[in-house]
Amino acid sequence: MSLPLRIKSSKNRVITEPIPLKPGWYILSVLSLLMGFASISTDLYLPAMPLMGRSLGADAGMIELTISGYLIGFSLGQLFWGPISDRYGRRPSVAVGLIMFVIGSAGCALADSTNQLIIWRIVQAIGACAGVALSRAMVRDLYEGNRAAQMLSTLITVMAIAPLIGPSVGGQILAFSGWRAIFWVLVGVGVITLAALLTIPETLPAARRNHEPLGRAMLRYITILRDKRVLGYIGTGAFLYAGMYAYVAGTPFAYISYYHVPAENYGLLFGLGIVGIMLANILNSRLVLRYGYDKVLLAGCFVCALAAIVTAIAAGSGWGGLWGLVVPLLVFASTTGLIVANSITGAMALFPERAGAVSALTGALQYGSGIFGSGLLGVFADGTPCPMGWIIAFCGIGCLLSTTLLLPAKFRKPGLTANTEAHNTKKY
Repeated sequence: MSLPLRIKSSKNRVITEPIPLKPGWYILSVLSLLMGFASISTDLYLPAMPLMGRSLGADAGMIELTISGYLIGFSLGQLFWGPISDRYGRRPSVAVGLIMFVIGSAGCALADSTNQLIIWRIVQAIGACAGVALSRAMVRDLYEGNRAAQMLSTLITVMAIAPLIGPSVGGQILAFSGWRAIFWVLVGVGVITLAALLTIPETLPAARRNHEPLGRAMLRYITILRDKRVLGYIGTGAFLYAGMYAYVAGTPFAYISYYHVPAENYGLLFGLGIVGIMLANILNSRLVLRYGYDKVLLAGCFVCALAAIVTAIAAGSGWGGLWGLVVPLLVFASTTGLIVANSITGAMALFPERAGAVSALTGALQYGSGIFGSGLLGVFADGTPCPMGWIIAFCGIGCLLSTTLLLPAKFRKPGLTANTEAHNTKKY
């Protein structure tokens, strides 16, 4: 099952492209679920991290490396799924990824050492990243330009329900069944998602697929990275993700261990950031159609950098206590809604004929940067929120500099954006 095609001519060429469809709520819901696998796989077990450390005889730094290990698999795996999906289609590629996710989740549930847990987390991540990267490419198959940015924001808003309730649900599972049960729940989620995937259409018809050898397709990443605008978009998202994963890895210990927040209440504080992301995505879906995704992206980066600096000051000085840290972290996390969809859309718009590869490359470098964010936190963890605060500040500033230094000069002139009409009307 795939999208119907239409034939049109342009300058003595015959172009086969999909007939524009208006996907129903069911297809969009499945895409949102696929986008949520990155957060589902991590947020559900965040409240269990201190207990996992005690159960496996590991310190906080080792348990935080389970997040870094996940990010290694998640970032590198995307580089393979992108070209594979451009050649063989989105749906079969995601299906194979979901099977790997189920196997990895079961392995995590059965692990009896931290090293085993890290290895199975990598397997889990390689599978999960297929759904995340390729669902974005599927949106690009269906929409273009600012409309694609709007739809990504809308889907991310729906997807954000998972991390919103994830830590709370994980806390309840932890209280009743222990931390291993959390990973068995993820096995069930993977099986259900696989069944749902098989009921939606393929968005990349055979006529639009890239049939060059996979080895050559992988080398195309070098061509993509030569475009400075792509580097600008990717760098913006990469710095943001590095800061966000320092936030994800650091807040359980900052809130629970340092400020003595009960583990079952951690999800409530973490959920504030998710609500902020959802509201920012709703706002973004309205603003991009009026101002263009580049201008909204720049505004989000300014707010991100400011909030990150305030977070570092609060974490280092203890100013305001718990809420002095929670509030700027809330603002920092919320800017994800103004940055992620716009940076991904901007990158894919530059190479629409390779949307799968660009989405995978963007995701790989963005999530790969999370390795450094969470990894640095594991190295410099000292029992206080201070290392987390300064890592987030560095990332927030880097996010802003990537946008202002690498995106086209015309983007910074009033009334103009990088996503011009010509930019958005490239054809396959």
